[in-house]
Amino acid sequence: PKIQEEAYMELVEQRAKHIPLQLITGTQEFMGLEFDVTSDVLIPRQDTEVLVEEVLKVCNQTSVLDMCTGSGCIIISLAKLGNIRKAVGADLSDKALKIAEKNAGKHNIKVEFIRSNLFEKIEGVYDIVVSNPPYIPSGEIKGLMPEVRDHEPIMALDGDQDGLAFYRRIAEEGKDHLKENGTIFFEIGYNQAQDVKKILQNAGFGDIKIRKDLSGLDRVVSGRRL
Repeated sequence: PKIQEEAYMELVEQRAKHIPLQLITGTQEFMGLEFDVTSDVLIPRQDTEVLVEEVLKVCNQTSVLDMCTGSGCIIISLAKLGNIRKAVGADLSDKALKIAEKNAGKHNIKVEFIRSNLFEKIEGVYDIVVSNPPYIPSGEIKGLMPEVRDHEPIMALDGDQDGLAFYRRIAEEGKDHLKENGTIFFEIGYNQAQDVKKILQNAGFGDIKIRKDLSGLDRVVSGRRL
C-alpha cells in the first residue's frame, strides 16, 4: 500500500541523514530487554552488557547506585535480572531521567531516580557503584561517526580533555558512598584500562580487575573500597 511505501521511504531518508536506526524506531534491545531511547540519552550498546554481567555476578541482596544512568538500561537490567535490595540511578539530565523512569515503568521495576550533579544529591552508602560515564576526550568528539556525534547527547560522551575527568571524580567522591569492601564498576574506553586502574589505586581502591568485551578489548574496570 502507498502509505506503507511512504513510511518506508521516510525511514530510508532518515537513515540517509545518519539518524541512528534506534532513534528512528525509538527502541533498543539491551540484556534481552527493550528500552525506549531518544536523542536525549546514549543509545545502549552491546559492549555495556559486559558491565552489567560483571555486576550481576556479585548481586546478592545488594544496594546499587548507577551514576550517569542515562536511559536507565544498566540499573533497570540489574534490578530485573539480579538480586537487588535497593536500586538508584542518578543523572544531571532531566530529559534522560524522564526516559529512565518510563523504561523502569515499562519493565515494572522499582528504581529511584535522582537528578544530581554526580554525588551532589546522593545520600547514604551502597554495596556497589556502577557507572558508564562520558569518556571520550573532547578533541576526539568531532571525529566520531555522524550517527553518534550529531544525534546522541554530547554531555553523555565528552570526558573532558583526556577523557578521564569523570573517572577521577566518581572514584574520589564515590568512596564516601560505598560501604567498606564495596565495589565500584566502570565501563571504559578500549585504551583506558591502565589509566583508570591508576585512578582507582590513587583513590584508595584495591583488588582491581580488568575485563574484556566480546571483541577482546578492555571494557570494564572494577575496584574494592579497602
